[in-house]
Amino acid sequence: MSGKDNAVDKLKGKGKEAVGKLTGDRRKESEGKADQARAGAKDKVDEVGDRAKGVKDSLRRDDD
Repeated sequence: MSGKDNAVDKLKGKGKEAVGKLTGDRRKESEGKADQARAGAKDKVDEVGDRAKGVKDSLRRDDD
């Protein structure tokens, strides 16, 4: 999943949270917060993967 997809998921979560707050639906509000947290976690996983790839690439260049 790309960062763009995660940003869309965060936005959807914010919307769901806002609707929950406006309507008094605590479950919907909690779902929105959970969606945002999940997207944030995916961002972190993607970031770690990118860093690991960068380290791998830099080690490969040193061997040349």
